[in-house]
Parts: sequence; structure tokens; C-alpha cells
Amino acid sequence: MPARIIDGRAISQQIRDDLAPRIASVRERLDRPPGLAIVLVGDDPASHVYVRNKLKTAEDSGMVVTLETLPGSATLEETLAVVERCNASGDVDGILVQSPLPTAMGSNAAQQVFDAIDPGKDVDGFSPISAGHLMQRRPGFAPCTPAGIIEMLDRSGIAIEGARAVVIGRSDIVGKPMAMLLLHRNATVTVCHSRTRDLPRVAREADLLVAAIGRAGFVTQAHVKSGAVVIDVGMNRVTDAAEARRILASQPKRHALFERRGSVLVGDVHPDVAETAGAMTPVPGGVGPLTIAMLMANTVRAADLRAAA
Repeated sequence: MPARIIDGRAISQQIRDDLAPRIASVRERLDRPPGLAIVLVGDDPASHVYVRNKLKTAEDSGMVVTLETLPGSATLEETLAVVERCNASGDVDGILVQSPLPTAMGSNAAQQVFDAIDPGKDVDGFSPISAGHLMQRRPGFAPCTPAGIIEMLDRSGIAIEGARAVVIGRSDIVGKPMAMLLLHRNATVTVCHSRTRDLPRVAREADLLVAAIGRAGFVTQAHVKSGAVVIDVGMNRVTDAAEARRILASQPKRHALFERRGSVLVGDVHPDVAETAGAMTPVPGGVGPLTIAMLMANTVRAADLRAAA
């Protein structure tokens, strides 16, 4: 029997609906709605798409969003100055700096920028203070994608406690915080990566498999235990015809879309995994909407804390 498809768009809407009375409460107590500042540097096409989606969701939710744009030629110092201005603003509850930053800023620019964000406004959860709070299970902001996955599992009735979980990918943004959040919920967690020996065998031990490796169609049926829950974090744009055929052979409608457009968005999980998994998330329409919903939730929480101070 094909896997149950977990509808991220529907769950995202549930979260946003739940936020509505909290946004109204913030407006009453602060005499303004929650405020989010988004800092966008450069002309990366994917970043502009992501930011447009975040802007629309926040505005549709009744929040105030300020978009701070800088050219690709902007320096690290100019970017930090924008962050400091947002830190000082009494109308900004949350700050998001869209990554990646231009490569000309240097390899550690993103970390320097994340370090500069006021921890009370770090709604992306990327600062070292947020990471430390997550590690010690102290109050703070968890990164939006892993937090959204936990919310998705809970709202889908998927048990975490006692589950054997495998996370493929060890990034600071997804893999590591995902493992920590699962561990806090009493899962037994293994983190795999490019140096893991016999990765398919390790992955097949998972009741819950999270793929966040950034490689199109990497996770195949050989990686998945029958009946496992598979969460696909990948967002990969495929432009190669042979690669599109490999991944979309069993999805003629999506392959036809590729032939019309010359590109298609796919996840880290091969679609044929649906024949083995018990439940899985699609791409698009799975984890992506949850990431944005949790950004809204973190911003509202930041505003709640300011209102209570």
C-alpha cells in the first residue's frame, strides 16, 4: 500500500489559525501587531522566492514585516549595521537574515551576522545562544525547520517517544537541531552523513527517517524500512534531463512539467520510497510550509515575551 502523504500545507494552516488569537492579544497589549524584520542581501533567485513567501505569510497573518534589502556588493559591516538597527527598534520582535549571504563577504560572514542578532529576536534560532539553549533544553528559539517537523509529527499522530530515529545530514540549521529535538522527545537518535559506512543499512533501522542531505533523490527504497515515517527536508532544483528521468520515472505528470519548464523541484527522497514507507512528506508541499509557519510562531512568541516584560 502506498505511503500516507503528510500534507504540510494543511498543517501549516492549522498552526497559523492557532496563532490568530495570540496575534490579536499582542496587538492589544503592545498597541501594534508582532513585528518581523527580514534582511535580504544580494540577488540569489531562490532567496528572493523564499523571502516573498515569508512576507506574504506574515502579512496574511496580520503581522507587520519590514524588508531590509542590500545589494550583492554590500559589505559585512553594512549588513551588521542593519542588524544592529533592527536590534534597537522597539517595533521589531523578530529578525531573520536570509541565507546564503554573498560569498564575497567571506566564509564566516553568516555566523558573524547570526552572532550579532539579539537573542530575544533570534526567531531563526541560529545564534550560538539559541543553539546552547536548545542543547540544554532551556527556553529559547529552535530553528524553524526542525521545530516544524516536530509540530508536523505531533499533529499527524506520529509517535516520537521510543522511536528509532535516523537523521541524514549534520548541518547546524537542520541536522543537528533536528537530532536534539528528537532526543528531547525521547527518541533514540542516530545522525548519518557523507562518511557514514553502509548508510542504507543504518537508515533501514529507522522508524522515523529525516532526510536533510541536499542531494536530489538520494534516499531510495534501499534506505527505508517497511512502514517507516520518512520526512523529506530537501529542496533541490533539477535541470539535468537524465537526473529528472531517474527521479521522476514513476511520476509522468511531474516529468512532463520538467519537459515544459526545463527544471523541477524535488526532495532528497526518491518518489518510489512511497511504495515502502508508511508515511512521508511530499516536495513541494511538505516541510517547506511548516518552516514558514514556525517562523511566524517564533515571532509571535518573541512578541509575547516583550509584551510580558
